[in-house]
Amino acid sequence: MKQLIRNTALAATLLAGTSMAHAEWPVDRPIEFIVAFAPGGGTDVMNRTLAPFIEEELGAKITVLNRPGASGEIAYTALTEAKPDGYTVSSLNTPGYLTMQMDRKVRFDPAKLCLVARIVEDPGSFIVKADSEFSSLKDLVAFAKANPGAVTVGTTGLGTDEHLAMLQLEKSAGIDLTAVTFNGANEARTALLGGHVMTIGINVGEFVGSDSSAFKNLGQFAEERAVIAPDLPTAKEQGFEVLMSSERGIAMGCEVPEEIRTKFSDAVKKALDNPEFQAKAKQQSLALSYLSAEQWNKELPARGERLGAIWKLAKEQK
Repeated sequence: MKQLIRNTALAATLLAGTSMAHAEWPVDRPIEFIVAFAPGGGTDVMNRTLAPFIEEELGAKITVLNRPGASGEIAYTALTEAKPDGYTVSSLNTPGYLTMQMDRKVRFDPAKLCLVARIVEDPGSFIVKADSEFSSLKDLVAFAKANPGAVTVGTTGLGTDEHLAMLQLEKSAGIDLTAVTFNGANEARTALLGGHVMTIGINVGEFVGSDSSAFKNLGQFAEERAVIAPDLPTAKEQGFEVLMSSERGIAMGCEVPEEIRTKFSDAVKKALDNPEFQAKAKQQSLALSYLSAEQWNKELPARGERLGAIWKLAKEQK
């Protein structure tokens, strides 16, 4: 009986300690924000811009840490393996998050990863050096038809939006392109400038929001011309069926207590609504398209089905 009492007392102490830890969140140490891609790309810029506004809402400190590689799998694995105390969050991008689960056995359990919010949906595009012989997707396709496999396309990984856009263009135009993988958009841009690849996939917001004088854009992969790039023709306008965008958002571990996840989600929404953040987002051409965790979860299955069809066709082609 005495042992039972001691065990009960110990359990009560542990529960009290857990409750206290929850109550202290997030002020006793910094929140680690893992970014799944290299510095300088659209995902990195978006989250580094947003982080100070989330800090302000929470009264907390956020440390941004880049963990690029494997189309985001390294970051998602780190998130799901972290202690579920609310002190680790991660960026989350589609299509990579969805397609990696179709392509291979991933090193993390998707059931342990919970969405917080979608922040951006940014159309894809292909860019080349400013002095390139290509001025449109039509030019690139014509060259690719005459030189099968010679056009190298920089992407940030298998199953990412740039890679799937490339696969769609291959199918639509009847051409053969060669993918080259990089850890982030900034690294891909450097390779393009160095002449190591002929074109790279990049989101329209990343292109418009940075110094683009050294490049030219061949076309965007949106249903209609994006507000942030009204003068850039779509692939469809040029005769090619290519429709692809990148969703960028935030995720937390599902084992994190619900009250902490809710508090963080609320802080993200308030940060997004902050007029100062809205002004910075406009300056950086962030294609803001907020969805709550609930809304985003509802949309993912249909998106996954469409991406799966593209992926299946690509595998059949190869």
